Amino acid sequence: QVRERLKKQVVEMKEKFPGFRPGLAILQVGNRDDSNLYINMKLKAAAEIGISANHIKLPNTATEADVLKCIASLNGDPAVHGFIVQLPLDSDKPINTEKITNAVAPEKDVDGLSSINAGKLSRGDLGDCFIPCTPKGCMELIRQTGIQVAGKRAVVVGRSKIVGAPMHDLLLWNHATVTTCHSKTSTLAEEVGKADILVVAAGKAEMVKGEWIKPGAIVIDCGINHVPDSTKASGKRVVGDVAYSTAKEKASYITPVPGGVGPMTVAMLMQSTVESAQRFLEKFQPGKWNIQYNQLTLKMPVPSDIEISQSCIPKPIEQVAKEVGLLPDEVELYGQTKAKVHLSALKRLKNQPDGKYVVVTGITPTPLGEGKSTTTVGLVQALGAHLHQNVFACVRQPSQGPTFGIKGGAAGGGYCQVIPMEEFNLHLTGDIHAITAANNLVAAAVDARIFHELTQTDQALYNRLVPSVNGVRKFSDIQIRRLQKLGINKTDPTALTKEEVNLFVRLDIDPGTITWQRVLDTNDRFLRKITIGQSPTEKGFSRTAQFDITVSSEIMAVLALSDGLDDMKKRLGRMVVASSKRGEPVTADDLGVTGALAVLMKDAVKPNLMQTLEGTPVFVHAGPFANIAHGNSSVLADKIALKLVGKEGFVVTEAGFGADIGMEKFFNIKCRYSGLRPHVVVLVATVRALKMHGGGPAVTAGVPLPKEYMEENLQLLAKGCSNLNKQIQNARMFGVPVVVAVNAFKTDTKAELALVVQLAKEAGAFDAVECTHWAEGGKGAVALAQAVQRASQTPSNFRFLYNVELPVIDKIRLIAQQIYGARDIELLPEAQEKVALYTKQGFGNLPICMAKTHLSLSHDPEQKGAPTGFILPIRDIRASVGAGFLYPLVGTMSTMPGLPTRPCFYDIDLDPVSGEVNGLF
Repeated sequence: QVRERLKKQVVEMKEKFPGFRPGLAILQVGNRDDSNLYINMKLKAAAEIGISANHIKLPNTATEADVLKCIASLNGDPAVHGFIVQLPLDSDKPINTEKITNAVAPEKDVDGLSSINAGKLSRGDLGDCFIPCTPKGCMELIRQTGIQVAGKRAVVVGRSKIVGAPMHDLLLWNHATVTTCHSKTSTLAEEVGKADILVVAAGKAEMVKGEWIKPGAIVIDCGINHVPDSTKASGKRVVGDVAYSTAKEKASYITPVPGGVGPMTVAMLMQSTVESAQRFLEKFQPGKWNIQYNQLTLKMPVPSDIEISQSCIPKPIEQVAKEVGLLPDEVELYGQTKAKVHLSALKRLKNQPDGKYVVVTGITPTPLGEGKSTTTVGLVQALGAHLHQNVFACVRQPSQGPTFGIKGGAAGGGYCQVIPMEEFNLHLTGDIHAITAANNLVAAAVDARIFHELTQTDQALYNRLVPSVNGVRKFSDIQIRRLQKLGINKTDPTALTKEEVNLFVRLDIDPGTITWQRVLDTNDRFLRKITIGQSPTEKGFSRTAQFDITVSSEIMAVLALSDGLDDMKKRLGRMVVASSKRGEPVTADDLGVTGALAVLMKDAVKPNLMQTLEGTPVFVHAGPFANIAHGNSSVLADKIALKLVGKEGFVVTEAGFGADIGMEKFFNIKCRYSGLRPHVVVLVATVRALKMHGGGPAVTAGVPLPKEYMEENLQLLAKGCSNLNKQIQNARMFGVPVVVAVNAFKTDTKAELALVVQLAKEAGAFDAVECTHWAEGGKGAVALAQAVQRASQTPSNFRFLYNVELPVIDKIRLIAQQIYGARDIELLPEAQEKVALYTKQGFGNLPICMAKTHLSLSHDPEQKGAPTGFILPIRDIRASVGAGFLYPLVGTMSTMPGLPTRPCFYDIDLDPVSGEVNGLF
């Protein structure tokens, strides 16, 4: 009857909450036969009822720490509503059973064995605890007799924590008059004879005799004992603690052994699991996070970013992780405010549906920026804290170079920030430092290999590359891959011919073709061109080289586009560092450095978890340049976030620079590799930038805005909306609805803001909304969030701009004509040579990543608005083969910024008493 009732309840749950199932976990240590039998009974019952049961089996070598770690994971798993630790613990190591049972979260302790549940039962809080399954089953059997328990005299024989003691409490709080007896009770027969209800759990075969029992008593026998019986094949039979044959003559009801209490115990375990799932559903709506949001205290005028950031007390990051459904063993804490998230989370959630995917981009900006990061954070704060949607922001990690240079931080601004901003903008969890180390290891390997090949014979190189260890020579795995690449299918180092040895040991790198540079995460203009190898120990083998800033390293782009450790390792191995003198590409795998790079990057591949001012979650991961790379945060962060938010949730990510650069690369490169399909484009526009595009004076960082930007000028504004119109067209070209976010400044008039909204809608935007999130936080972006919600419900007919199988020149031309408005392209001689080289080397089918100024749709930063009819010059083309794209260079640009006359670091200081960062950004 119990099982049938539970089966119906589970069906009702599934109908009300599609995809939901009560979850039971059974943790076993060792391999005892009796435990295996009991567990199989429980698993069978769970399957029959519709409960999702998971049996976790630890070896008998498991330590107490191993068991506690497993329990912590199950405590944090929202899919597990109840779990039991199968006793006894069959381990070779000493394990404190009480410590183990008390480690189980009380709300999941369906066995009712924790001290908290026992305490609640003892004081009568029956509705707020789990009761051990055997006493609970006994009580259900007693009720089934129809007897009125209240006022009856009950005797419990036995005082164990699992049966006797809780049975006493349960009968007591059901208003029986209860006496507990045990093996030392001197008047046991007399006490038993008084019982209207007798529960025996003493663990002693047929201890209670039939003649002791009061006529008409209800007898519940919980004992399971083995006694010799020569008539049985096993030589023994199972009996209870009560002499059944004589007791049944006097009792009105009696449970048999076996087959009485045992099945009810299993049924009660199932009932407790279903009750736990029901409590979970009352507290948590499936698919909806139970998240605590921070209330903002808005001030006018708006304080500095650092003041706002430091005035807000962030939630402990482990709380944020729990709120969004991450398990404890999926989170690696880096202090109180940031954490790494293990990729195992993605594996666990692989069958979950993805949420809605939103990309924030912008019109062609002024040098001041138009607030994409601020809008990204404002939008997620609005969706989460104000509209109560599951929402994640996924943003890039900023480089320390611009942070200490002229740009400052990149955590958003005003009341829309990722916090703590000083943690966000500085070292974070060390990912950029790991990339610096990995990149420079490759650079060192390149020059060292050239040096060694120039100074050693083939045989000397071979002896050092494949040394004899204890008389045995063996190729490493990476050397086997190189042999296979060369078409040498041999695994015995002694079997190579002289010609094969020559091919194997000589990469024959042409120094003039080296494209791999050293990097540093600091703006330092004096490293833009250097000479290396000037020490006498390098024997005169010097060459001209350079330093780039770390975020321009191909390894950063590899990190951003990888979808797992294995994929990252393969991409690292494919990175081309130079060409040989025969014109063949030389890769990191050829240098033998791939495994070492993967080791250096093994932690960097995990996304970083932080939070916004209003307590919504943020992934901060990867920060590739938006010119020579694709300018988007990581694929892995997006994929994990999309699973965590669930089908109705939102993931909001940001694409660097304007829509013609960051958004185009987001679609054609990032979405192509990730397989993800966006639902909405949010296009950020400002009155200031649109006036500039209409012919306003130049806007310069660090210089006050000219008066044209401080006064209403609808004509100038309307003319500049040509850029907005073109960027809306660019987004719609990919088949995705566009919502324009008009980021309002205090100098904007109502008429100006209304005009931008009107013209955006006329240009084809799904909607256009005025936003005041910088000054008001999420509240100022609620209208934007509602527009994004509506847009996400419309069909998204996403498509790529080009087929990667097209010739390189055709792909470049399509981007130039369709996205920028160019009449045609012109390839300079060096670029033409690279097209031929990369096509010959087999890289012609890679996507295109245009390296162009972000200050104009054209190649000329002075051309504002929406220029047309120009010829786009392609100066050179380079390859990021590991990341997976070719990047044509349009005009000149530096990958190592310099420091301005007055860098941001002039304003940065540390309070020696509080340890707080002052004046940052």
